[in-house]
Amino acid sequence: MIATIEPSTLTGNITAPASKSSMQRACAAALLHIGKTIIQNPGTSNDDQAAIKMIQDLGATVEYLNDKMIVNSKGIQPVASGVNCGESGLGIRMFTPIAALSSEQITINGKGSLLTRPMDFFDEVLPQVGVKISSNNGKLPLQIQGSLQPKNITVDGSLSSQFLTGLLFAFAASTTEDVTIQVNDLKSKPYIDLSLKVLQDFGYRITNNNYESFVIHPFTSTVDNINYTVEGDWSGASFLLVAGAIAGNITVKGLDVFSTQADKKILEALQDSGCRLSIQEHQIEIGVAPLKAFQFNATDCPDLFPPLVALAAYCEGKTVIEGVSRLAHKESDRGITLQEEFGKLGLEIVLQDDLMIIHGGKGLTGAKVHSRHDHRIAMACATAGLRTNGNVIIDEAEAINKSYPDFYKHIEKLGAKVSVL
Repeated sequence: MIATIEPSTLTGNITAPASKSSMQRACAAALLHIGKTIIQNPGTSNDDQAAIKMIQDLGATVEYLNDKMIVNSKGIQPVASGVNCGESGLGIRMFTPIAALSSEQITINGKGSLLTRPMDFFDEVLPQVGVKISSNNGKLPLQIQGSLQPKNITVDGSLSSQFLTGLLFAFAASTTEDVTIQVNDLKSKPYIDLSLKVLQDFGYRITNNNYESFVIHPFTSTVDNINYTVEGDWSGASFLLVAGAIAGNITVKGLDVFSTQADKKILEALQDSGCRLSIQEHQIEIGVAPLKAFQFNATDCPDLFPPLVALAAYCEGKTVIEGVSRLAHKESDRGITLQEEFGKLGLEIVLQDDLMIIHGGKGLTGAKVHSRHDHRIAMACATAGLRTNGNVIIDEAEAINKSYPDFYKHIEKLGAKVSVL
């Protein structure tokens, strides 16, 4: 697919998409819950669909009633010899320990960029909790055989918090006594807050000791039916908010300003940039104003790099974003990808140790770019294209389906001139 974005002025209201971070965690919790879970506002992205297929392969049944998704589960009872996580990094890291609760041999696989992402964590940790595992030299596919036995362990949290999320879910559903997971150098703490919030909503009890250790307490379910509403997605909405800041006056609805989602921090960068911004309980109004460079630490919210680059491109001066080391193992090596693709638009980006330095405010030129099969790169280029001096043409533009399938439709609804072939 090729998407062409013309310089445009935006106006109007839009509702943020469902959070895939919240949706995938809800699917995992619904699988572990013995009984019925009614999921309101279910997501429809490729990652969400992969999570739904995984819980079905692991024994849950899924049906839809109006705009609700109903999950019935008796626990982990695999109906397939393998599960496929698609291209979802959270999916592979969260569902592998959950699948290991079964005593059956299961193959865990994925596709696309997920096949090259490191999974050494499982090779090191799963044998400590009674799970046999073989991998492809630390990469997919994984072959596991449990059943997982929770015990006191110490894990490395420096690569991704998603590995810890998987252990927290698996331990919470299976432990019969208090067990402790010690964590060294935990990154992306807000995502752990989200995991703990979902687990709490499903009745599990976990004590967080300053993100250095987590005590998982035994759990006995007393509720058959659980209702869970998927939050609006701050990750996807960050592109809408940046679009408003650089190309018009819009209102974004459906976001929880009290959310634990890491990417809510986009509001700090927007405030520092000087755009017109009104944060209300049920909506955020944002619009164009003279923009100035800002400094931002994205170590705990690395998915914000792409929208922040689109914003910084139009900020007068030198913007500095910290946390580049978190970008190497995404759908693409995002630090280099952003440097190269935005370079085609005339933006100078310097990568220096853990810093990204963006020389903005000089205007961008229309050009042909490539998504690199990375959903956030596609959306960042499209967002920046709303104010370039010519059209931005995006190859492999369908990459957005991974997280935000309606993105082009949504910005078009706000007035963007978009053509998709």
